[in-house]
Amino acid sequence: MNSFLNKYRLKSPLAWGLALAFSSSLLAGCNNTTPTDTGTTPDGNAPTASGNGLKIGALLPVTGDLASIGANMPEAVKLAVEEINACEGVNGEPVTLVTEDSQTDPAAGGAAMTKLAEVDRVAGVVGAFGSSVSGAAVGIAAQNKVMLISPGSTSPVFTDQAKNGDFNGYWARTAPPDTYQAQALAALAKKQGFNNVSTVAINNDYGVAFEQQFVGAFEKSGGKILSKDKPVRYDPKAATLDSEAAAAFADKPDAVAGVLYPETGSILLQAAYKQGLSEGVTVLLTDGVYSQDFVEQVGKTPDGTFILEGALGTVPGADGEALEAFTSKWNEKTGKDVTAFVPHSWDATVLLMLAAEAAKANTGEGIQSKIREVANAPGTEVSDPCEAIALIRNGEDINYQGVSGNVDIDENGDVVGSYDVWTVKADGTTEVIDKVSPGE
Repeated sequence: MNSFLNKYRLKSPLAWGLALAFSSSLLAGCNNTTPTDTGTTPDGNAPTASGNGLKIGALLPVTGDLASIGANMPEAVKLAVEEINACEGVNGEPVTLVTEDSQTDPAAGGAAMTKLAEVDRVAGVVGAFGSSVSGAAVGIAAQNKVMLISPGSTSPVFTDQAKNGDFNGYWARTAPPDTYQAQALAALAKKQGFNNVSTVAINNDYGVAFEQQFVGAFEKSGGKILSKDKPVRYDPKAATLDSEAAAAFADKPDAVAGVLYPETGSILLQAAYKQGLSEGVTVLLTDGVYSQDFVEQVGKTPDGTFILEGALGTVPGADGEALEAFTSKWNEKTGKDVTAFVPHSWDATVLLMLAAEAAKANTGEGIQSKIREVANAPGTEVSDPCEAIALIRNGEDINYQGVSGNVDIDENGDVVGSYDVWTVKADGTTEVIDKVSPGE
């Protein structure tokens, strides 16, 4: 541990902080890290991978502000690895999975990414989820030639950075960037007949970029943003948000578009309700808070009505050819419903393994060189992972059709998807009621 800290002693305070965070994770041992080989032995235990088999990582939020959304993602990654290992693994050996908790924190996520790349020496990583965490992780991944595929970091910032060549091709995502979702949310607002809308956003890469894209798209459609001259952005670590709530709901908007994370977002919306500001105002939400847990966090009125009843939101949809088959498998294996970004996590994991097989190399460089080839046309369209890897072993080109969608990855690592429209029902559950596309 001391040698790791000494390595970073002369670097910046941020690097020192990351080193300290990483050393803490070493001391914590298996509390934060789960190495997993999904083969089986007669006693039911997981064996340790041998030789030079493919090793991949997961960097996802088990704790922190996004835990209510991210809890099922590591399980989707694990199931995908089990699926491939059941059909002979990658390049003739079992795949090993190392799971890290990003804690929805850039410092912790950066330290975990350093560990995955430099200690565990993984070839690819599924993660991160929060855009601010991916922002801390992607440079480390690219420097170490580790392929990073995010199932949910949707900030448009990554598109711009990829265009500038910042990642050298070691970045992709299976959820579309907020360039598109912001347009879809703006289209939903206009479809609902809202003309005057205010915004409030968490002050990080995800929140600010989404807000800016939404403002541009809504104004282009003829709408007015009441908060444009004084954008309301809140501190991700804030304990109280009374003034921000008052500013967001001022001037009697038709709707307030909130680009939020669950824990802090619930505090803000509770504050708006307690100040009597939210009555008659529709709350428009995004993928960051798409869960029943968030609705319950915001809470109820004294008469037992959920504060968020009638709220509307958008979330990247899952409409891939394999969705029905995956849903049955997921229900059977976990006993749970398929939640947001589970399909995207599965697809990211499968793509890493297919690319390694196509490259005939269990390295980040190999995965990077083949990731778009297995995801895009030309090639045989195939959605079952075992069928896909068998075709690759036979020397055939494939075009993987995912659970979340067709996962056609462009030169910037982006995919384009459709968006589900969801609402909060009287019983506090969420329900998908429509679809909306960017620019409608």
